[in-house]
Amino acid sequence: MQNADYITRFAPSPTGPLHLGHAFSALTAWDRTRANNGTMLLRIEDIDQSRARAKWEAAIFDDLAWLGLSWPKPVIRQSRRQAAYDDALRTLWDRGLLYPCTCTRRDIAQALSAPQEGAPSHGPDGLIYPGTCRSKPRPANPATDLALRLDMSLAVQTLAQDLFFQESGDQHGARQINVDPAELIEAIGDVVLARRNMGTSYHLSVVVDDAAQSVTEVVRGADLFEATAIHVLLQALLQYPTPTYYHHGLIRDADGKRLAKRDDAQALAIYRAQGASPEDIRNLTGL
Repeated sequence: MQNADYITRFAPSPTGPLHLGHAFSALTAWDRTRANNGTMLLRIEDIDQSRARAKWEAAIFDDLAWLGLSWPKPVIRQSRRQAAYDDALRTLWDRGLLYPCTCTRRDIAQALSAPQEGAPSHGPDGLIYPGTCRSKPRPANPATDLALRLDMSLAVQTLAQDLFFQESGDQHGARQINVDPAELIEAIGDVVLARRNMGTSYHLSVVVDDAAQSVTEVVRGADLFEATAIHVLLQALLQYPTPTYYHHGLIRDADGKRLAKRDDAQALAIYRAQGASPEDIRNLTGL
């Protein structure tokens, strides 16, 4: 009997071929789903329409089916969920927690060229924003052609609860992770929740979609562990439940570098063309 209390998801972006790292993550989620008699959803994270391609989406379906995975249909595509992201942004905007930002990456890098001694310059969202646009006059409505940032200090001040999440990862075992509000401000800063001409961001869309799909456990790579603090904060601000998180290890190349989509030599399509079986992929990923 299927366990309705366990739902996880595999959420690839259709911007290139799936490689061994993707296979490891998908199979890990699939194995945890079967162990819990639950459901694994497939979600297409295609908010970046400038890079998303139909051929890569088709390849995702084909590769995952070849690995022996299945999922409920229809599949959610983030490119069709802007209304849900707009609702979440409006909630945060109306509480005064967002502000528009006109800074480019170059502007931010220049502002951080002489950082305060001992202050971190990088966080899980890249360069820690110095707050250049934070004090500028805020319009009545959020602009769609500008980035929208979360005022992290103000967001933390509005919290009426401690932030934490349950980690069921395989590296440290089950444990509770407490999120330090000071770390959110100092080591993460004012993250972008809506990118210019995109209408949303990874952080916002993944939180909104996990809540909408009633995801109970997020299975993903350890490289996203630090970003989880951002997601737990957004869940609290938007009054969403916080799922359990399972951060698995990463598949790396011979030089120890984490695999990326540019690493076509590790693409599943190549292994398949060479006659590999799904069991071979499990062996290659250590499963």
